[in-house]
Amino acid sequence: MKTVRSRDGTVIAYERTGEGPPVILVGGALSDRTAGAPLAALLAPPFTVVTYDRRGRGDSGDTAPYAVEREIEDLHALIDDVGGAAFVYGMSSGAALALRAAASRLPITKLALFEPPYIVDGSRPPIPADYLTRLNALLAAGRRGDAVALFMTEAVGVPTELVTQLRSDPMWPRLEATAHTLPYDHAVLGDMAIPTELAASVTIPTLVVDGGASPAWLRQATEAVAAILPGARRQTLEGQTHAVAPDALAPVLLAFFAG
Repeated sequence: MKTVRSRDGTVIAYERTGEGPPVILVGGALSDRTAGAPLAALLAPPFTVVTYDRRGRGDSGDTAPYAVEREIEDLHALIDDVGGAAFVYGMSSGAALALRAAASRLPITKLALFEPPYIVDGSRPPIPADYLTRLNALLAAGRRGDAVALFMTEAVGVPTELVTQLRSDPMWPRLEATAHTLPYDHAVLGDMAIPTELAASVTIPTLVVDGGASPAWLRQATEAVAAILPGARRQTLEGQTHAVAPDALAPVLLAFFAG
Protein backbone atom coordinates (compact mmCIF):
# COMPACT_ATOMS: atom_id res chain seq x y z
CA MET A 1 0.00 0.00 0.00
CA LYS A 2 1.13 3.52 -0.84
CA THR A 3 -0.36 6.87 0.13
CA VAL A 4 -0.60 10.32 -1.36
CA ARG A 5 -1.80 13.52 0.27
CA SER A 6 -4.64 15.34 -1.47
CA ARG A 7 -4.88 19.11 -1.75
CA ASP A 8 -6.88 19.46 1.49
CA GLY A 9 -4.43 17.24 3.39
CA THR A 10 -6.50 14.04 3.24
CA VAL A 11 -4.39 10.90 2.92
CA ILE A 12 -5.46 8.68 0.01
CA ALA A 13 -4.38 5.03 0.07
CA TYR A 14 -3.63 3.18 -3.15
CA GLU A 15 -1.89 0.18 -4.64
CA ARG A 16 -0.13 -0.12 -7.97
CA THR A 17 0.77 -3.15 -10.00
CA GLY A 18 2.41 -3.78 -13.38
CA GLU A 19 4.64 -1.72 -15.65
CA GLY A 20 3.75 0.71 -18.39
CA PRO A 21 1.49 3.75 -18.80
CA PRO A 22 -0.68 4.33 -15.71
CA VAL A 23 -4.34 3.37 -15.58
CA ILE A 24 -6.33 4.48 -12.53
CA LEU A 25 -9.46 2.53 -11.57
CA VAL A 26 -12.24 4.56 -9.90
CA GLY A 27 -14.65 2.36 -7.95
CA GLY A 28 -18.36 2.74 -7.49
CA ALA A 29 -20.55 2.90 -4.40
CA LEU A 30 -19.71 0.70 -1.39
CA SER A 31 -16.39 -0.43 -2.89
CA ASP A 32 -12.80 -0.02 -1.78
CA ARG A 33 -9.55 -0.63 -3.62
CA THR A 34 -9.81 -4.41 -3.22
CA ALA A 35 -12.83 -4.45 -5.55
CA GLY A 36 -10.64 -3.44 -8.48
CA ALA A 37 -7.85 -5.94 -7.78
CA PRO A 38 -9.10 -8.72 -10.13
CA LEU A 39 -9.37 -6.29 -13.04
CA ALA A 40 -6.02 -4.71 -12.18
CA ALA A 41 -4.37 -8.12 -12.34
CA LEU A 42 -5.64 -8.58 -15.90
CA LEU A 43 -4.51 -5.14 -17.08
CA ALA A 44 -1.00 -5.27 -15.63
CA PRO A 45 1.25 -5.46 -17.50
CA PRO A 46 1.31 -3.80 -20.06
CA PHE A 47 -0.03 -1.03 -17.82
CA THR A 48 0.74 0.24 -14.35
CA VAL A 49 -2.67 -0.13 -12.75
CA VAL A 50 -3.68 1.89 -9.69
CA THR A 51 -6.56 0.93 -7.41
CA TYR A 52 -7.37 3.30 -4.57
CA ASP A 53 -9.66 3.86 -1.64
CA ARG A 54 -11.88 6.81 -2.39
CA ARG A 55 -11.99 9.18 0.58
CA GLY A 56 -13.82 7.78 3.58
CA ARG A 57 -13.16 4.19 2.52
CA GLY A 58 -10.60 1.59 3.51
CA ASP A 59 -7.28 3.14 4.51
CA SER A 60 -7.99 6.61 3.11
CA GLY A 61 -8.82 9.59 5.27
CA ASP A 62 -12.06 11.55 5.29
CA THR A 63 -11.87 15.29 5.89
CA ALA A 64 -15.15 17.11 6.50
CA PRO A 65 -17.06 18.68 4.92
CA TYR A 66 -17.41 16.43 1.89
CA ALA A 67 -17.50 17.98 -1.57
CA VAL A 68 -17.29 16.38 -5.00
CA GLU A 69 -14.46 18.78 -5.80
CA ARG A 70 -12.36 17.16 -3.06
CA GLU A 71 -12.75 13.76 -4.73
CA ILE A 72 -11.60 15.27 -8.01
CA GLU A 73 -8.58 16.67 -6.19
CA ASP A 74 -7.90 13.19 -4.78
CA LEU A 75 -7.79 11.78 -8.29
CA HIS A 76 -5.56 14.64 -9.41
CA ALA A 77 -3.12 13.87 -6.58
CA LEU A 78 -2.98 10.24 -7.67
CA ILE A 79 -2.33 11.20 -11.28
CA ASP A 80 0.50 13.49 -10.20
CA ASP A 81 1.97 10.73 -8.03
CA VAL A 82 2.07 8.17 -10.85
CA GLY A 83 3.61 10.38 -13.50
CA GLY A 84 1.51 13.47 -14.22
CA ALA A 85 -0.95 11.97 -16.74
CA ALA A 86 -3.03 8.80 -16.80
CA PHE A 87 -5.75 6.77 -18.41
CA VAL A 88 -8.82 6.50 -16.16
CA TYR A 89 -11.53 3.84 -15.89
CA GLY A 90 -14.63 4.55 -13.80
CA MET A 91 -17.30 2.07 -12.72
CA SER A 92 -20.92 3.09 -11.98
CA SER A 93 -20.86 6.16 -9.71
CA GLY A 94 -17.09 6.05 -10.18
CA ALA A 95 -17.78 6.59 -13.88
CA ALA A 96 -19.74 9.74 -13.03
CA LEU A 97 -16.86 10.92 -10.85
CA ALA A 98 -14.31 10.17 -13.58
CA LEU A 99 -16.44 12.09 -16.09
CA ARG A 100 -16.53 15.12 -13.78
CA ALA A 101 -12.77 14.85 -13.30
CA ALA A 102 -12.19 14.83 -17.05
CA ALA A 103 -14.47 17.85 -17.44
CA SER A 104 -12.37 19.60 -14.79
CA ARG A 105 -9.42 19.26 -17.18
CA LEU A 106 -7.42 16.84 -15.09
CA PRO A 107 -4.52 15.34 -17.11
CA ILE A 108 -6.56 12.31 -18.20
CA THR A 109 -5.55 11.21 -21.70
CA LYS A 110 -8.15 8.48 -22.25
CA LEU A 111 -11.35 7.77 -20.35
CA ALA A 112 -13.36 4.55 -20.03
CA LEU A 113 -16.76 4.48 -18.33
CA PHE A 114 -18.87 1.48 -17.36
CA GLU A 115 -22.61 2.12 -16.97
CA PRO A 116 -22.73 5.57 -15.34
CA PRO A 117 -26.06 5.28 -13.47
CA TYR A 118 -27.95 8.28 -14.75
CA ILE A 119 -31.71 8.17 -15.24
CA VAL A 120 -32.59 9.33 -18.75
CA ASP A 121 -36.18 8.20 -19.25
CA GLY A 122 -39.12 6.49 -17.59
CA SER A 123 -37.70 2.97 -17.72
CA ARG A 124 -37.24 3.07 -13.95
CA PRO A 125 -38.78 5.13 -11.15
CA PRO A 126 -36.92 8.26 -10.08
CA ILE A 127 -35.19 8.25 -6.72
CA PRO A 128 -37.68 9.51 -4.09
CA ALA A 129 -37.28 13.15 -3.17
CA ASP A 130 -36.71 12.29 0.49
CA TYR A 131 -34.15 9.54 -0.21
CA LEU A 132 -31.10 11.50 0.97
CA THR A 133 -32.90 12.72 4.09
CA ARG A 134 -33.84 9.17 5.07
CA LEU A 135 -30.38 7.87 4.20
CA ASN A 136 -28.68 10.45 6.41
CA ALA A 137 -31.12 9.73 9.25
CA LEU A 138 -30.30 6.02 9.14
CA LEU A 139 -26.58 6.73 9.14
CA ALA A 140 -26.91 9.20 12.03
CA ALA A 141 -28.73 6.49 13.99
CA GLY A 142 -25.96 3.99 13.32
CA ARG A 143 -28.23 1.81 11.19
CA ARG A 144 -25.65 1.08 8.52
CA GLY A 145 -27.31 -2.10 7.28
CA ASP A 146 -30.61 -0.33 6.78
CA ALA A 147 -28.81 2.48 4.94
CA VAL A 148 -27.24 -0.04 2.54
CA ALA A 149 -30.63 -1.68 2.05
CA LEU A 150 -32.24 1.70 1.30
CA PHE A 151 -29.55 2.46 -1.27
CA MET A 152 -29.94 -0.91 -2.95
CA THR A 153 -33.72 -0.83 -3.17
CA GLU A 154 -34.39 2.84 -3.95
CA ALA A 155 -31.21 4.04 -5.69
CA VAL A 156 -30.20 0.87 -7.52
CA GLY A 157 -33.57 -0.86 -7.87
CA VAL A 158 -32.66 -4.23 -6.36
CA PRO A 159 -35.80 -6.18 -5.32
CA THR A 160 -36.45 -6.11 -1.58
CA GLU A 161 -36.47 -9.90 -1.32
CA LEU A 162 -32.99 -10.10 -2.87
CA VAL A 163 -31.65 -7.47 -0.49
CA THR A 164 -33.07 -9.51 2.42
CA GLN A 165 -31.07 -12.50 1.17
CA LEU A 166 -27.92 -10.41 0.74
CA ARG A 167 -28.03 -9.29 4.36
CA SER A 168 -26.97 -12.81 5.40
CA ASP A 169 -24.15 -12.92 2.83
CA PRO A 170 -20.55 -12.81 4.16
CA MET A 171 -19.92 -9.67 2.05
CA TRP A 172 -22.60 -7.63 3.84
CA PRO A 173 -20.36 -6.39 6.69
CA ARG A 174 -17.95 -4.97 4.10
CA LEU A 175 -20.81 -3.04 2.52
CA GLU A 176 -21.87 -1.70 5.91
CA ALA A 177 -18.30 -0.54 6.55
CA THR A 178 -18.54 1.98 3.71
CA ALA A 179 -22.22 2.88 4.16
CA HIS A 180 -21.32 6.36 5.45
CA THR A 181 -19.96 7.23 1.99
CA LEU A 182 -23.28 6.63 0.21
CA PRO A 183 -24.19 10.34 0.47
CA TYR A 184 -20.90 11.06 -1.32
CA ASP A 185 -21.98 9.00 -4.32
CA HIS A 186 -25.35 10.73 -4.21
CA ALA A 187 -23.55 14.08 -4.41
CA VAL A 188 -21.48 12.90 -7.38
CA LEU A 189 -24.63 11.91 -9.26
CA GLY A 190 -26.73 14.91 -8.20
CA ASP A 191 -30.29 14.61 -9.46
CA MET A 192 -29.33 11.51 -11.51
CA ALA A 193 -29.63 13.42 -14.78
CA ILE A 194 -26.71 13.46 -17.19
CA PRO A 195 -24.75 16.70 -16.71
CA THR A 196 -25.09 17.43 -20.42
CA GLU A 197 -23.06 20.62 -20.66
CA LEU A 198 -20.27 19.15 -18.55
CA ALA A 199 -20.21 15.91 -20.57
CA ALA A 200 -20.18 17.74 -23.88
CA SER A 201 -16.99 19.52 -22.84
CA VAL A 202 -15.04 16.25 -22.54
CA THR A 203 -13.29 15.80 -25.89
CA ILE A 204 -10.64 13.20 -25.02
CA PRO A 205 -11.01 9.67 -26.46
CA THR A 206 -13.67 7.94 -24.38
CA LEU A 207 -15.07 4.42 -24.34
CA VAL A 208 -18.53 3.98 -22.79
CA VAL A 209 -19.35 0.35 -21.99
CA ASP A 210 -22.48 -1.46 -20.87
CA GLY A 211 -23.57 -5.04 -20.31
CA GLY A 212 -26.04 -6.60 -22.70
CA ALA A 213 -27.91 -8.20 -19.79
CA SER A 214 -28.01 -5.04 -17.64
CA PRO A 215 -31.32 -3.33 -16.82
CA ALA A 216 -32.75 -1.20 -19.61
CA TRP A 217 -32.31 2.06 -17.71
CA LEU A 218 -28.55 1.54 -17.35
CA ARG A 219 -28.18 0.59 -21.00
CA GLN A 220 -30.11 3.65 -22.10
CA ALA A 221 -28.01 5.85 -19.84
CA THR A 222 -24.86 4.41 -21.41
CA GLU A 223 -26.18 5.12 -24.89
CA ALA A 224 -27.13 8.67 -23.95
CA VAL A 225 -23.74 9.43 -22.40
CA ALA A 226 -21.92 8.08 -25.45
CA ALA A 227 -24.07 10.24 -27.72
CA ILE A 228 -23.23 13.43 -25.79
CA LEU A 229 -19.46 12.96 -25.43
CA PRO A 230 -17.78 14.30 -28.59
CA GLY A 231 -14.92 11.80 -28.54
CA ALA A 232 -16.83 8.72 -27.39
CA ARG A 233 -17.76 5.34 -28.75
CA ARG A 234 -19.99 2.77 -27.12
CA GLN A 235 -19.40 -0.94 -26.71
CA THR A 236 -21.76 -3.57 -25.30
CA LEU A 237 -20.50 -6.71 -23.59
CA GLU A 238 -23.09 -9.34 -24.39
CA GLY A 239 -24.29 -11.40 -21.47
CA GLN A 240 -22.75 -9.07 -18.89
CA THR A 241 -24.58 -7.17 -16.16
CA HIS A 242 -23.70 -4.23 -13.91
CA ALA A 243 -21.56 -6.73 -11.98
CA VAL A 244 -19.33 -7.07 -15.02
CA ALA A 245 -16.83 -9.95 -15.04
CA PRO A 246 -13.22 -8.71 -15.09
CA ASP A 247 -12.23 -11.26 -17.73
CA ALA A 248 -14.96 -9.94 -20.04
CA LEU A 249 -14.06 -6.29 -19.50
CA ALA A 250 -10.25 -6.48 -19.47
CA PRO A 251 -9.72 -7.26 -23.20
CA VAL A 252 -11.89 -4.28 -24.15
CA LEU A 253 -9.96 -1.91 -21.89
CA LEU A 254 -6.60 -3.30 -23.00
CA ALA A 255 -7.47 -2.68 -26.65
CA PHE A 256 -8.82 0.81 -25.97
CA PHE A 257 -5.93 2.05 -23.80
CA ALA A 258 -3.31 0.50 -26.10
CA GLY A 259 -4.87 1.88 -29.29
